[in-house]
Amino acid sequence: MKPFLLVAGLAAALPSSALAQSYPIDCAILLCLAGGWPASEPCARAKAEFIRRITPWPVEPPLQLWRCPMGGSAGVVPDTPLRERLFKVATSTEPERADIDVSGSGFDFIRDLKVWQIDYRQFENRSGCKRTDDSRLGTYGPQGEFTWATISARSAPASSGVQVPRQCQSYRWRAVRVEWRDQAGTPGFEEVRY
Repeated sequence: MKPFLLVAGLAAALPSSALAQSYPIDCAILLCLAGGWPASEPCARAKAEFIRRITPWPVEPPLQLWRCPMGGSAGVVPDTPLRERLFKVATSTEPERADIDVSGSGFDFIRDLKVWQIDYRQFENRSGCKRTDDSRLGTYGPQGEFTWATISARSAPASSGVQVPRQCQSYRWRAVRVEWRDQAGTPGFEEVRY
């Protein structure tokens, strides 16, 4: 049985108000994203948080898998003082990731998430054409770890609104775009211009 189907079956057995209160928001985002954002109050709240996280500033990973304790206790020793736990998190050099193995194909929808933060500007002055491209792409790795990589605004998806002119003229495009596929492979996206 696929991991999502097992979790979704358990989630469907709970009343929606109990579901919304018993899961951290990232667990709701995970379940709703996998299911294609079904129409429900918990999924509407989860999608709103998902989109809020990419709405500047700062741009955050829309799914923070490391905040959804799928492995139960998530490795936290209950009697460890909060200050000590926070210090451990703050000084850790390990990337944050899921607390269970999500490398299987049942979790490919996590790795299909892409976040484009597009920040491109060009103008001409006395010194010539000035171009600034501070664009980056956020992706999820095999265990749900999120990383940013520098990209060109020209590499944004064709369906994005960015259209870098060939000639030097005054142009500015700032937007954040998130693309996903649910577990059935159905694509979706949101782009927020700022």
